[in-house]
Amino acid sequence: MSNKKIEFIDLNAQQEILADKLTKAIGKVLAHGKYIMGPEVQELESVLSNFCGAKNTISCASGTDALLLALMALDVKPGDAVFVPSFTFVATAEVVALLGASPVFVDIDPDYFLMSIESLENAVGVARKAGLNPKVIIPVDLFGQPANYQLINSFANEHGLMVIADAAQSFGADDNDSKAGALATITTTSFFPAKPLGCYGDGGAIFTDDEKIAEKLRSLRVHGKGNDKYDNINVGINGRLDTLQAAILLVKMEVFAKEIEVRDEIAKRYSNLLDDIVSVPLVRKGCRSAWAQYTLKVNAREKVSKDLAEKGIPTAVYYPKPLHQQSAYMHFPSVDDLSNSESCSKNVLSIPMHPYMNEDTQSYIADALKDSVTE
Repeated sequence: MSNKKIEFIDLNAQQEILADKLTKAIGKVLAHGKYIMGPEVQELESVLSNFCGAKNTISCASGTDALLLALMALDVKPGDAVFVPSFTFVATAEVVALLGASPVFVDIDPDYFLMSIESLENAVGVARKAGLNPKVIIPVDLFGQPANYQLINSFANEHGLMVIADAAQSFGADDNDSKAGALATITTTSFFPAKPLGCYGDGGAIFTDDEKIAEKLRSLRVHGKGNDKYDNINVGINGRLDTLQAAILLVKMEVFAKEIEVRDEIAKRYSNLLDDIVSVPLVRKGCRSAWAQYTLKVNAREKVSKDLAEKGIPTAVYYPKPLHQQSAYMHFPSVDDLSNSESCSKNVLSIPMHPYMNEDTQSYIADALKDSVTE
């Protein structure tokens, strides 16, 4: 292998390839000067809709704002219960608490790191026992593959609940030919730089086929404006996507579909190299992951991480503490059994994953892992 530094996510490699187009796109925005809600924003929304098959795309300032706006569009309020997995990034529960509603923590399936339907069923009972009104389910497409929306949507319909798909890590993935963005009534995603489709700052988007929800979202992201921006018809937020970020994302969309294909090839190569060494990530039948992370389960994680670091291989832990154990969220309701979330938090380890990784680097990482776990 060459002496080039191993990057956990190599954003520079992509930037070098797209540099001329990015410079031109940014220069165009600087020339027209429409930095807020400029023409690139509407163009991006159209491109994203065409890509994922959603009728409406509403861009916004971040993945967290996307979740917040989605909950606001559904009028989530104090006394409502919103079901979220405990094993995820804090934003999924944070937005619920910000609206005065109650996140109710649900366990995951340890094979896929996705919301467990059995645990969800128990969580509805927990919410009702706590005097809450069950209202929304937010499955998280952790590490890049969609949750089982066929089961979750069916469960939601049966119990009168709404579903918001948290696709912050899965945009570009698909489930039986339907893409993330078109698998639930509302889907949110993030364009944080490290995501499969990332801008050069914060950004996000919301997808829906429901015209009334889309209309409300467009109002909410601009302070709740009506036809006249000084006649505000909703209580909203300042949640707009910057035009410069939209321009950058438009350039990245030109290579995004190919990058998803390459990510999948890299993940399969990793699994072939590592399957007899550690517990490799599994993908549900009929799904393709966007591979936001390639996450293993290992014993003696601290030792393995240290051994890899000594050989120049960066790693990360997503996530070292489930939400129900975090100080600000311990008082919220949860199902009795969150053992899968607790167990995974102790043994997950993510290794370098991006579409510009070569085979020699992967082999080097695999050999280092084998040395660490077998010595």
